[in-house]
Amino acid sequence: MKHLAIIFLLLFTGLAFAIGEYRTFDNPEQQKVYENLTSELRCLVCQNQTIGDSNAELAADLRRQVYEMLEQGKSKQEIIQFMTDRYGDFVLYNPQFKAKTGLLWLGPVAFLLIGLVTVFLLARIKKSAAPGSLDADKAEKLAKIRNLLEKGDPS
Repeated sequence: MKHLAIIFLLLFTGLAFAIGEYRTFDNPEQQKVYENLTSELRCLVCQNQTIGDSNAELAADLRRQVYEMLEQGKSKQEIIQFMTDRYGDFVLYNPQFKAKTGLLWLGPVAFLLIGLVTVFLLARIKKSAAPGSLDADKAEKLAKIRNLLEKGDPS
């Protein structure tokens, strides 16, 4: 049991070194802006992670850059503008609605509408092809086929 406890503790010693970086500011308002920006900016390397959540080197560089810009006295909008000028709208988790990002915002709605129209049309076609809605010609042919099956071939 003692050996198992030692092995267990050794497995988790690596977690002691996994301390995240912590930036301190003179102004608590700057700290809030920093935390807000690191949660609004997307890591360009990782899949669907903010720069605050990512462990990638690029995310660490972007966090450092945001910190330095805040220390220089730049506003949140200036930092966001710099990041979008440099990396494009993809760096924003919630990009603004523009002509370039219209597909991102309207695409899911368009696909949903196309899907609903397709389901509606397929249901209508299936309903019209139901056996109760046969025209007279088809009903006559069906009656002849049933007659043949019941009585057999007269020839």
